[in-house]
Parts: sequence; C-alpha cells; structure tokens
Amino acid sequence: MPVSDYFSADYAAARELFRSEATRAGAQLSAQQLPGHRGARGETLSIDVARLGTGSESALLIISGTHGVEGLCGSGCQVGVLRDRLHEALPSAACAVLVHALNPYGFAHLRRVNEDGVDLNRNFMDFSQPLPSSAAYEALHDWLVPSDWQGEARQRADASLQGFTQQHGARALQAALQRGQYTRPTGLFYGGTRATWSARTLATIASEQLRSARRIAVLDLHTGLGPTGYGEPILIARSPAARERARRWYGCEIRDVFADESVSAQVVGSVADGLAAALPDRELTYVALEFGTRPLFEVLDALRADHWRHASGRADESLHESIRQQMRRAFYCEDSAWQTAVYGRTADFVYRACRGLAES
Repeated sequence: MPVSDYFSADYAAARELFRSEATRAGAQLSAQQLPGHRGARGETLSIDVARLGTGSESALLIISGTHGVEGLCGSGCQVGVLRDRLHEALPSAACAVLVHALNPYGFAHLRRVNEDGVDLNRNFMDFSQPLPSSAAYEALHDWLVPSDWQGEARQRADASLQGFTQQHGARALQAALQRGQYTRPTGLFYGGTRATWSARTLATIASEQLRSARRIAVLDLHTGLGPTGYGEPILIARSPAARERARRWYGCEIRDVFADESVSAQVVGSVADGLAAALPDRELTYVALEFGTRPLFEVLDALRADHWRHASGRADESLHESIRQQMRRAFYCEDSAWQTAVYGRTADFVYRACRGLAES
C-alpha cells in the first residue's frame, strides 16, 4: 500500500479507512457520536478511538483533527501507524491510543473550528475563572473579518493589516492572533465561553483509556505553520523535568513554545492544558507535530475568508465552494511527496516516543 493511499479525500472516507485499518491491526475500537450535527454529505460525525496493546503502565496517545480540516493530514498519518504496525515498537507494559478526528464537524466541513465556531486548542480553560484579555485581538478583528470579501472594505482591511505588520512585524501579528480570544464568536482563534463537546469527550477518553498509565507520550498532529512538508516538534511543557525529558526523548529539534523557539506563538487553553487537567499527577510529555503547508499569509487569508463566509452568510454558492477549497489547500497538500514527508516524520516521532516510554 503506497503512502499516498493512507490519505483520504474527505472525512467520511478517512473515518472508514481508519476504522478498517484499526480492525486489521487488532485494535479495540470505540466511537463517540457528535449529537445534533451531520457531515457535508449527511454522514454521522464521530470521534473514533483505537487502542492497541495490552500494557497499561504507560501509553502513547496520538491525536488527529483537533483543528478539523487538519485531520486530512493527521488521519492519513494515523492510518500509516496502523498499517505499518508501529505500535509493536512499544514496550510490553505500554499501549497506544489513537484518537481520530477530535473535531469531526470541522473535518467534515473543511473548517478549522468546531460546530460552535470554537477553536478547540483554545477551549481547554477553567471557565469559572476570569478569561484572558482579548484586547490584542479586538484591535484587529474588523480587519480580519471585514464587512465584505470582494469590495472596498476588504481592500481597506488588507491595507490596515499590512500597515500593522510593517509597523510591528509579522511575529507580533501572529502572537496577537494565535494566543486566542474570548469576545468574538465569529472571529479567528475563538476559545468559547464553555467547554465544548470535543473537550468534554477528550477528557472522558483520557480518563477511560489512560486511567492506569503513569507515563504518557502525546503526539498531536497539526498543519499550517512552517516550511512546506517539514514537521516541527512543538513542546508544551510547564516544568523543567518535562522539558528535559522531551529533549532526551526527541533530541535537539524540539522547539519549546514558552521559550519563543517555535513557528507557533504561545496559546492558552490548549489540548496540552486539557490533558494535564484530565490526567493529574501523571508524567505527561506533550509534543505537537506542526507540518508546514503554504506561506503564513496564504494560510491566514484562507482563515479570514472562511470566517467571513460564516459571519456574513451573504456569499453565493460558487464563492462558498471556492473558500472551502481554499481552506483545504491551506491546511493540506495533495501531492505524494508531501504526504510521504509528513507520514515519515510522524513514524520517526512515534519510534522516538516508543523508545522514550521504554526508559526505566
């Protein structure tokens, strides 16, 4: 089976292939169905979980589709892990848990956000406490999501964003956006006002599947930032011990987001935060593999178009479809060379994680 065959054209095909390969590999399969929503073709939407191995003292957790459309890549990499039986490199006391399509709605509808317009990687917050300031994002929102997409308002918004970037730098723009915001439900990187279904479901999966594991390695598969085809290993670690462990397991390529080493800016309410809350007192080593697709401002333009489409509701069907395909191109590359590169990188880090979990 060539590597390109690990990757599917859409959510429905990806889910079918993932479940088929999980069954072939002898995995225990379970599914959590998203209530009240369907896919682009009317299909059921689910988070699927495959568990391999009989060990329970430690675990490798691999997550795809946190950001919906990015599941086109992540699902293919998970299928490769199953097809090539990479879990067999784990120590006997460990298991592998693959969470497929954490955001099935976004995956099926080619959106980065979920059914509520929420960015899951900003949603793992304690919503009983005051939320972080959204002031930096507020200053940019009307430029990011203008009143029209093909007229003068768009031109003025583009000019304003360009001026901001020239004055403050692209990194400042990225930081203002990526950190997350909690005031604009139609805006980019919106973290919501309560825990989403996906966030609650991941907490349940973690408590059920990983309840006995004391040591957990997490690989969370993402796309959209960095050089095309390169997978940057982004470390989110809140203790010196976790940082040292990650560098020992994965080597000098690790990029610590809190040390401003990464293509990603710091975020709040991340999946790493959610897992730490769901699995207290565990040795958690979280790495996001971020695979580059296209230049940063092409990706940002696709996100802006998608949010404008859903905020305005005024686009005709041809423009709707054009923006959907723009989102697809921004977060997924169809060519076999890119697919081979991202799967090879994933397989490499799966093996590194397996070696790390084998430490005494």
